[in-house]
Amino acid sequence: MKAFFSRYLKTIDRYIIKKYLGTFVFTLGIFVIITVVFDISEHIDNFLKNHSTLEEIVFKYYAGFIPFYMNLLSPLINFLAVIFFTAKMANQTEIVPILSGKASFNRFLRPYFICATLIFLVSLFANIYLIPFTNNLKITFENSHQFNGDDPTKSEVHIQLDKHTFVYVQSFDNSIHTGYQFILEKFDGDQLREKLLATNIVYDSLKRVWTIKNYTIKYVNGLKEKFVDSSGRSKDTVLDMRPVDFIHYDNGYTAMSTSDLAKNIEKEKIRGTGALKEMHYVMYQRFVYPLSSFVLTLIGVSISSRKVRGGIGLPLGIGIFLCMAYIVVDRFAFVFAVKGSLPPIIAVCVPNGIFGLVGLYLLSKAPK
Repeated sequence: MKAFFSRYLKTIDRYIIKKYLGTFVFTLGIFVIITVVFDISEHIDNFLKNHSTLEEIVFKYYAGFIPFYMNLLSPLINFLAVIFFTAKMANQTEIVPILSGKASFNRFLRPYFICATLIFLVSLFANIYLIPFTNNLKITFENSHQFNGDDPTKSEVHIQLDKHTFVYVQSFDNSIHTGYQFILEKFDGDQLREKLLATNIVYDSLKRVWTIKNYTIKYVNGLKEKFVDSSGRSKDTVLDMRPVDFIHYDNGYTAMSTSDLAKNIEKEKIRGTGALKEMHYVMYQRFVYPLSSFVLTLIGVSISSRKVRGGIGLPLGIGIFLCMAYIVVDRFAFVFAVKGSLPPIIAVCVPNGIFGLVGLYLLSKAPK
């Protein structure tokens, strides 16, 4: 192994990789500590009000909080770390001898992209496998401890259960798993065949069935109609829906495993509750977002490898501005994907696409 690294990683490669990863890990650790401190100060009242134990706070909430923000911040921290130590190398005239020794700028980029690949692989693994699990811990804790003061239940919910069955619930009380003003309609093509109206519907979590109470049914066969009045009576039935279908939590889809999210996407295609775009966006982002490590590394090296008057202040300032711009573009892309007509797959690729072109332009202007 040592011979392998000695052959393919020269002294300058090992020197840059050591600086790159050291700066990245140190900076990421500092940002995570600051984020945790601010979060504790913001939610200390919630912890005390709900009598949260130290074990719950550490191993449930922050076990999800820290990985989430480490993964979220890693591309941007990577970007700032690259700018910081590269600008420092340029300011100390360490880059000029490298490029003057017949090493091309592309050769100079090799150790940077080795590190970017390592960060990409870790981020990709985290996005697909780790973050959904830790997000589930965090979101479950937040929901049970009422971090979000808004009522998460939906109203006026329409769901298509299969090709022929449609349901409507006017309101839902999640505390007792009860829906009010329930309507179930069955169609044969475009023809209504059966319509059930009930004052409420209750979910039995042990039997996993719905109990329909005070219902009436209208059967339609061409011009013939038949009414069945069952007011005061109830019946149990199995329907392909759960209480969670009537509740919406922020970032709820990020807490689903990749396989569960794929299954819910297929189910949502039938139901049509309006969440399909957001679900697609979350799915695509898990695979596309880690690519930002390459894009931002390219930009960072290109803008900081030239020695400028004033030291590292100017490149670092430009880097912070570009970080903010990247976040703004990413948020706008999300809004246009979920609320607008922009396809989610395109919206996910927009930030990396735009900044990738910026990186190629800056690369063409970098010192050779």
